[in-house]
Amino acid sequence: MKDARALATALADPVSTLGLAPDGWTSLLAIARAERLDGSLAYRLADMPLPAPVARALEDARAQAEFGRTQALWEVEMARRALAPLGIAPILLKGSAFAFAGLPAAIGRVVGDLDILLPRERLDEAEAALLAAGFEWAKDDDYSQAYYRRWMHELPPLVHRDRGSMIDVHHSILPLTARRRPDAAALIEDSVEVAPGLRILSPADMIVHAATHLFADGDLAGGLRNLWDVDRLLRLFAAAPGFWARLDARARRHQMIEPVALALRLADRLFATPVEPRLAGHDRMRDTLFVRRLLARDGWGRSIRPFNRLGFYVRSHWMRMPPLMLARHLWIKARAK
Repeated sequence: MKDARALATALADPVSTLGLAPDGWTSLLAIARAERLDGSLAYRLADMPLPAPVARALEDARAQAEFGRTQALWEVEMARRALAPLGIAPILLKGSAFAFAGLPAAIGRVVGDLDILLPRERLDEAEAALLAAGFEWAKDDDYSQAYYRRWMHELPPLVHRDRGSMIDVHHSILPLTARRRPDAAALIEDSVEVAPGLRILSPADMIVHAATHLFADGDLAGGLRNLWDVDRLLRLFAAAPGFWARLDARARRHQMIEPVALALRLADRLFATPVEPRLAGHDRMRDTLFVRRLLARDGWGRSIRPFNRLGFYVRSHWMRMPPLMLARHLWIKARAK
């Protein structure tokens, strides 16, 4: 059965698409859309000779990615305007950070919600300012509000009543109940100003956050896109003198040695990303389980390998909270449906 390996190969080596048959292109585009990597694929294949229908489809993907980038930058500006009177300079995370800073990881990338990081002691002020600027709670039931505020690494998600855009306001990068405890103060202290009133994570912390989001905070849904972010970022940052030593130090500081090592190994395995072997380590048997999850799409872009996906779904909850709390949380959520 086909899986998403053809997409990973095409992203890493566009020449590999030469000679693809029509059904091969159909499969590649379906998987790319399902993984929200069609914009990235479109830019990677921009200089390749393509069949006319494929060229049109990828041109549409490029246009959609550019439109999404424009929207994302506008949402960044709206957040900056709301928080600037308080003297709060939000730290942009993930896609919005890549787009605003003009990083290669932003090329063709779909940007979802706006994610920002703030000091925890400024959350109340930021919340009030965003509500005054037209945002409303996406989850306003008592349980969700209490759960987010007591245990999560972010406020309950906010959606703008007119624009429909969503913002996630973080004070850390993992839930407070998680087994690993990143140093949120260190993330904020080492952040870098990219414009007046706006900041991004340092290069090493950006890799740590990408690895954390991918392997320590979810079930790997959309994981191939997140691993592609790691590849793009590493190819930019790794050339800087001393980068690998800084990455090692920051991974240790944030208790993320294992997720960072796993991200390095899998980026190397799927995208031939240049990595530091000493940091990446070796665990081929375990890595194979993660690769199977990352590539779990058939030739029509549909999810496959249900038992593998279920295992990672269970793992994601197990990492987030202790067993008794997890059982209570799942029971309450199930009763609410």
